[in-house]
Amino acid sequence: MDPLFWTALRLSLEVALWASALLLLLGLPLAWALAFHRFPGKPLVEAVFLLPLVLPPTVLGFYLLLFLGPEGPWTRLTGVSWAFRFEGLVFASILFSLPFALTAYREAFLGLDRNLLEVARTLGVPRWKVWARVVLPLVWPGLLSGTLLAFAHTLGEFGVVLMVGGSIPGKTQMVSIYLYDLVQALRFREAAEAASVLLLLSLAILAAARVLEAKGRAWRSTTA
Repeated sequence: MDPLFWTALRLSLEVALWASALLLLLGLPLAWALAFHRFPGKPLVEAVFLLPLVLPPTVLGFYLLLFLGPEGPWTRLTGVSWAFRFEGLVFASILFSLPFALTAYREAFLGLDRNLLEVARTLGVPRWKVWARVVLPLVWPGLLSGTLLAFAHTLGEFGVVLMVGGSIPGKTQMVSIYLYDLVQALRFREAAEAASVLLLLSLAILAAARVLEAKGRAWRSTTA
């Protein structure tokens, strides 16, 4: 198989890994707030975070390119342009995959038995202990499942990463863009090989996510 494929796949896995890890850190408090807190403008906040689900990827990528580009607000603020760089790919992937992770995290939190949390608060248990001993042991399958879905979603990105990163081999050419370039060059046999690898990888990730979701439901039912 073409060495460029493995380069593109490695880049995609690195972007997906960074984006998924950062989504976990950023998405947990946000999902908790959306699940259990009421505040003015909450429906609008939810709509903004879920917007990438319905917004055409090229539109999101276009605005991100303007934001991260040489004349964009990010460059004026930091002095560094993230357009056509690894950092820009990770940033774009976080925003594009946020709705998938956020929805899974929120559902995991909503599946908690609120009585357990109330009892812990009544007993004066510190908040960090409630998280460590009650919340995380019950919701970790859902959190990991959502993170895996975000990881798989990042691997399949096309429009957003193409707009933000372009198709620079070895630098910003992610595997979905590499596959598109093969088809454009009429190299269908190589495209079929690359697509087969992606198909099997995506299937394995989704199967793992479903197993974790089932385990989470089983755990919650035993604690109910």
